[in-house]
Amino acid sequence: MPRRITLTSLTLAAALALAPSVSVAQDGTAGAFLAARAAGTANDFVRAVPFLERLMDSEIANPQLRDSLTGSYLALGRQEEAARAAGILLDELPQSSTAALVLMAEAFSTRDYAAVLAHLDAGALTHPAVDGLARAWANLGQGSMAEVFEAFDEVAAQDGMEAFTFYCRALALAIVGDFEGAVEIIEGPETGVSAALNRRGVIAHAQILGQLERFDDALELLNRAFNGMQDERVEQMKSAYAEGRAVPFDLIADPAEGMAEVLAVMASAVRGGQGGFDALLYARAAEWINPQMPDVQLMLGQLFVELEQPELAETAFGVLPPDSGFDMAATLGRAQVLDNLGQLDEAIEVLEDLVARYPDAAGAHQALADFLRRAERHEESLGAYTRAIELLEAQGIEAEWPLWFSRAVAHERSGQWAEAEADFRRALVDAPDQPLVLNYLGYSLVERRENLDEALEMIERAVAGDPDSGYIVDSLAWALFRLGRYEEALPHMERAVELMPSDPILNDHLGDVYWTLGRYREARFQWRRALSFGPHDDLDMDRVRRKIEVGLYEVLEEEGEPLPHQVD
Repeated sequence: MPRRITLTSLTLAAALALAPSVSVAQDGTAGAFLAARAAGTANDFVRAVPFLERLMDSEIANPQLRDSLTGSYLALGRQEEAARAAGILLDELPQSSTAALVLMAEAFSTRDYAAVLAHLDAGALTHPAVDGLARAWANLGQGSMAEVFEAFDEVAAQDGMEAFTFYCRALALAIVGDFEGAVEIIEGPETGVSAALNRRGVIAHAQILGQLERFDDALELLNRAFNGMQDERVEQMKSAYAEGRAVPFDLIADPAEGMAEVLAVMASAVRGGQGGFDALLYARAAEWINPQMPDVQLMLGQLFVELEQPELAETAFGVLPPDSGFDMAATLGRAQVLDNLGQLDEAIEVLEDLVARYPDAAGAHQALADFLRRAERHEESLGAYTRAIELLEAQGIEAEWPLWFSRAVAHERSGQWAEAEADFRRALVDAPDQPLVLNYLGYSLVERRENLDEALEMIERAVAGDPDSGYIVDSLAWALFRLGRYEEALPHMERAVELMPSDPILNDHLGDVYWTLGRYREARFQWRRALSFGPHDDLDMDRVRRKIEVGLYEVLEEEGEPLPHQVD
């Protein structure tokens, strides 16, 4: 029996590794082959496709390469091309799960349930659970109810599939109007369905309750599940149920959309680790069948971020409409992608628009503040942080330590030390052992030569909490240096540079410690290293050059600063 080719067994890079290198050299396609392999390793589907297409016209064309091309088409949402390639691939490689998934999605997208069953009967396999549920939904589309529940039963017997299969069974009953049977399954303690519902599952449950005129139960369910969330669809349902009106059961309109639910859940299940590419294919298949699934569109953006494809991520996030219920999550994702692309100003504009749409959303203001601070627009970020805190307080919610810490940093960068120290200490009320806060406050006190004993104690606690952070170990060394404990400072400073050897600040500090201990040649070596790793916003490169020229003590005298041996 031939080995079954699964989605996970043939990523693009792995498939390319199967092509014979001798043939590559002989027919002159080495460049395309190597470029396709490099693109596959990087999950760069856009760049890979032209090279794969070229290779399919060469002498080294093989089913594994076509499998990769088919998957790349699907990953990019190029559905017609994926379907054409899958049709050829299934003849060449009958065990290809990529081809099976594409052809299954195509058949469901056109509501050709007979074609789905024909593919399954012919042996086209994707995944045991997926195939079984596809058979159930296709039979429902054919009106073959006995076969529907027989297929559900077979899938439910598979490990870990019982609760989700019960959920699919409830959806199938809801489609045919048996809302009593559907709610009995969802709420039955033996099925485990109600405890495992995702966002769409909760909406389905509420709509079924509404059809049974259990309006209070539906309203309670929505209030509990979506407390504080911005979701226009949910708000419309809540208004209807508060007025005693049912809304149609429209989470899924037909059996094909039921299959889209299956594929979306499968994408979530395999996501993470090495399953990102598989999750992407399942999500694209779900989108193909039912384009009106904002959850899937959001997931696509997130998957492209995880696969380091920011341009594709931005496109996916941008497709979501403002009333999708995922507007804020998608906008935050898009802003992060723009920042990763080096378009920080554009990211801030996106977040400013978000704040305009959701002026009472503390999270939107906090996100904008974070990006403004990253752009060193600290005064503006202070206003956004303060507004976020005010909005939370108006709702009776205590701001958590990261918000106080972030505003403290903005105050410190704006030259407002008293306000910064107050916010740092407020953050420590909620997180007294948080290394990030302890280190920043302790280091700031050291730089200001204030409360050095307290600063040292804070930094020692920070190091205990995060002993492998170069910055925190550097802070400990620098505090000891400021206290005149130079011999004690040295091993900590050397450890900090060992942890972060390319950081210019840490190398500069190590140079200062060496100079103070009379190790002048080593000091100049570290200062030169600092210059080689610069520039850095917090390092005066001209000052470092001056230290190399005349030494640390001369520079301190020129600045009117006390010499190290004069520090108490």
